[in-house]
Amino acid sequence: MLTFSASAVSTSDTGLTVKARDFEFRVDEPASLGGGDLGPNPVEYELASLLGCLNVVIHLVAKERGVTLSSFSATAKGSLEPARFLGTSMTARAGYQWIDVSIQVTGDADQHELDEIARIAEARCPVSDNLEHPTPVAIAIHQQVPVEV
Repeated sequence: MLTFSASAVSTSDTGLTVKARDFEFRVDEPASLGGGDLGPNPVEYELASLLGCLNVVIHLVAKERGVTLSSFSATAKGSLEPARFLGTSMTARAGYQWIDVSIQVTGDADQHELDEIARIAEARCPVSDNLEHPTPVAIAIHQQVPVEV
């Protein structure tokens, strides 16, 4: 079993600097949602995570099936209702209502083979698995004790 982790420090009410392994990146909200627009927001990173995972798994599955892909490009888009996030209504879910992914490849496979690669990759992609199935999440907030000098 592999374990991954990330840590973060708030830079503003909407901004965050995240560290994962030796990488650091910013998360922020667009100005239209009260942010500083200094980086993608969390749900944009979610779409990027899905695309990144599908890139890896599709190439892996293609190779396993003897298919050579010479190019890969993809777009993910989703729609969400911000009312729950903003606290104005609790009727709609907070997350995406739907996510559509469109992938364009060039390679030596026909459409039937590409459809099969997509089916297998979707079933094996950890990020799509997390999006399609409930994953237990435990969130706890702890009071930080000030250090006396």
